[in-house]
Order: sequence, then C-alpha cells, then structure tokens
Amino acid sequence: MAKTLIFGHKNPDTDTICSAIAYADLKTKLGQDVEAVRLGDVNGETQFALDKFQAAAPRLVETVANEAETVILVDHNERQQSASDIEKVRVVEVIDHHRIANFETAHPLYYRCEPVGCTATILNKLYKENGIAIEPNVAGLMLSAIVSDSLLFKSPTCTPEDVAAARELAAIAGVDADVYGLDMLKAGADLSQKTIAQLISLDAKEFSMGGSKVEIAQVNAVDVNDVLSRQAEVEAALNQIIADKGLDLFVFVVTDILNNDSVALALGSKASAVEAAYGVKLDANKAVLKGVVSRKSQIVPVLTETLGK
Repeated sequence: MAKTLIFGHKNPDTDTICSAIAYADLKTKLGQDVEAVRLGDVNGETQFALDKFQAAAPRLVETVANEAETVILVDHNERQQSASDIEKVRVVEVIDHHRIANFETAHPLYYRCEPVGCTATILNKLYKENGIAIEPNVAGLMLSAIVSDSLLFKSPTCTPEDVAAARELAAIAGVDADVYGLDMLKAGADLSQKTIAQLISLDAKEFSMGGSKVEIAQVNAVDVNDVLSRQAEVEAALNQIIADKGLDLFVFVVTDILNNDSVALALGSKASAVEAAYGVKLDANKAVLKGVVSRKSQIVPVLTETLGK
C-alpha cells in the first residue's frame, strides 16, 4: 500500500505542524506507512518549538495527488484551507477541533472532531487509546501546539482537557509549561524582521460565510504598534489580495499576547460586518476588539452569523 500523507492547513501554525509530526509518529508506531508534510512555511514560533525539541520540519509540498492516493487531515477540514488538489485524493481520516464546513467525501472515513482548544489534545487521547507511550520530544511538540492554540491557557477556546493534557505533556518533555510557553509565544510575537507579505500570510485562512468570501489573518504581538505602524503598507497588500481573490472581506487581526485584546483591520465591501458583529466603529479601517483572542471561537462564528443575516 502506498504511503499516506498527513498534513494540516495552508499557512501552517504550530498546532498544524506539531500535530502532523505527532500523528505521523503514532501511526508509524502502529505499523502504518505515513509521512508528515506541510503546505507552507514554518513560522518563528513553530521553529522555536522545533529547535527546542530537536525536530525537523515536515517536508514542504505544493500538491499531494502526485505522490499519494490517501491523506489524513489534521487541524482543518475546510477544502479551501487544504491542499490545492485535495479533491484528487482520498481523505481517510480527519483529526480536528474546528467547525465542519465545505467538506464531503465519497467514502466512509475516520473523523475525530472534538470541542477542545487544540488538535494535540485529541492526539494525546489517541496515544493513550492505542497504548503507545509518547516520547519526550514529541510530547514537547504537542505541548507547544496546545500553548500556541490556547495562548498559554488564556484563550476562551482552552478547556480543562487542554490544560490537563499540557501538564501531562510538559512532565514527559521535562519542561515547565508556563516558563517554556511564554518564551515560545514571545518568539512567535517577534515581528520585527517580517515583511508585509509574511505578516498577512503567517496565519491566514479563507472562509465561506453566508455567501460571502472572507479571509481572516491573525498575528500575535507583544506591542500591536509594531504592526499598526505599517498600516498603510498592510492595507495596500490586503486590497491587492481582495482584488486577486475576489474577497468580500479581509480581516487582519493583531492580538496582544500580554493584555489579551486584539485590533482588527477590516477591508472590503463587507467591512461593516465587523462593526455590526462587535458593536464597534471602524476608525481608519480598524477597531479594538476587547477580550478577543481566538479566531476559531470569537471571530469566525460571530462574523458567520452576521454575514448570514
């Protein structure tokens, strides 16, 4: 049987990369022929985790059908977020923690989606269910994924299951979750050397919302002004993407990891949806979203409801 590729979404974040590595490790230990790959560049935060736990980044691929007949998706299910030729391969498994949208298959599959803060939390269960011990370096990567997705347990998406899994994994990895986690987040929040193109694509996802085509990008920062001081350049780049992709709305979210607020920069014909969704007024195309840190639970569902009206 040919090798099965395991990968997360485009513009991969720490959960996508680390969960692909971890699930490939588990599958390999169960005797299956799999390989973790990635659909984009590794960001600074993820590279910090890979370096810390001495792991190599998965191989970069542009397409998957040219080298595999079957694939496993982690940390996503929506087709526009996946490989460009995803319709040409058979999806045999999905391990995810997001909404389910734009997804269907011709064959039955194993689908594991739970309302937790991170894919790695689900993988922690799968290791236990299969009676496989997690090696320290893999545990460290899984911990990194949970810290990233939960903003060190401060995100509203974080559940007691995520915290418990993180503590277990930290013990296996031999690190202090809080100390290591803050160091990792700060590494990811260093945006000083990022180009405008990198900033707006580091963690960007496309969504269909009530007939509208929306893209939401998010970056973490210690000081949001590090990004907002370049607003004119950011807007020019976003307007070009809106034109190229035919988007109705692009929301660029800059999240302050220290005070857990965000600033949203909204452009496109449906930009007013941000005002309606959050009861704010866009000033120079931006607004502060108090207490908003999670795209998954505080942005996507709110905008989906607003644009669906």
